[in-house]
Amino acid sequence: MTSTGTTAPTAELAVIGGSGFYELLADAERHTVDTPYGEPSDAITLSEIGGRRVAFLPRHGSGHALPPHRINYRANLWALRSLGVRQILAPCAVGSLRPELGPGSVVVPDQLVDRTSGRTQTFYEEGAVHVSFSDPYCAHGREAVLEAAAATGAGATDGGTMVVIQGPRFSTRAESQWYAAAGWSLVNMTGHPEAVLARELALCYTAVALVTDLDAGIDAHQSVSQEEVFKVFAQNTERLRALVLETLDRLPKERTCACPDTLAGIDLPFPLP
Repeated sequence: MTSTGTTAPTAELAVIGGSGFYELLADAERHTVDTPYGEPSDAITLSEIGGRRVAFLPRHGSGHALPPHRINYRANLWALRSLGVRQILAPCAVGSLRPELGPGSVVVPDQLVDRTSGRTQTFYEEGAVHVSFSDPYCAHGREAVLEAAAATGAGATDGGTMVVIQGPRFSTRAESQWYAAAGWSLVNMTGHPEAVLARELALCYTAVALVTDLDAGIDAHQSVSQEEVFKVFAQNTERLRALVLETLDRLPKERTCACPDTLAGIDLPFPLP
C-alpha cells in the first residue's frame, strides 16, 4: 500500500460510486492502494464524515474510463477491506423494468440475478469456500438507507430484484421484456460481481439504485441512450448525495448483521487483510 500521507490510511465505511460523488468528501486525501489483484479503478479518497472515516472509490475510474466489463472488481473490494472498511454503500444507475418506477426513482434492491459472462467473480480459486448469497445485500445497511430516505424526503422503494447484464450495450426489447416477465425490477451492469466479492470478504454491502430510464422493452416508443442515462443521473446527483450522507450517519457502529459471520467455519486458502 502506498499513501500520500505519513501514516497508513484507515477507514471503516466506504462508498463505491460515480465521479459525481467526489464532492461528498470535504478535505479529502487521495491514497494509492496496491493489491494482489492489480490496481483498483482509481486512487481511494479518504475523509471524515460525522466522526467516522469514510473511503470513496470511483467504480469506473477517473473520467468514467472503465466500462463495466473492464472494472477490476477484486482489486476494488480487496483495497477497501485492506483499509479497514467493513461496510459499503454502492450507489448505481439502473434501468427500470417496471413502469411505475420511472426516471428519478430510488430503489433499495433486496435480490440480484447474474446475467454477466466472463467476469472473475471469486477470490477463492482453490479450496472449498462456498459463501451464502441467498440474500445478497446487508439487511442492516438496507434498513439504514430506507430510514435515511424517509428522513431526507428522498423517497425510496423497499425491495426489488436487480438483474445485472454484461454490457456495455443496453438490452434488446426482447431481453428487456424477458427480464420483466420474470418479475425483476431493475437492470444494471456493475452490481455483479461487486456484491458477491464483498460477501466473500465478509463485508456489509448495500446497493442504492437510481433509475435513469425505462428499459427498452418497457417503453415501446423509446430506446435507452447513454446521453439520457448520464443526464438523469446528473440531475439527481445532489439528491442521491444527500441520501448517501444521511445513510453513512445511520450505519451501525457495531455490525450485528449476518455479514461478519459469512466465513465462519470455513478454512480459507489465504489470510484476509
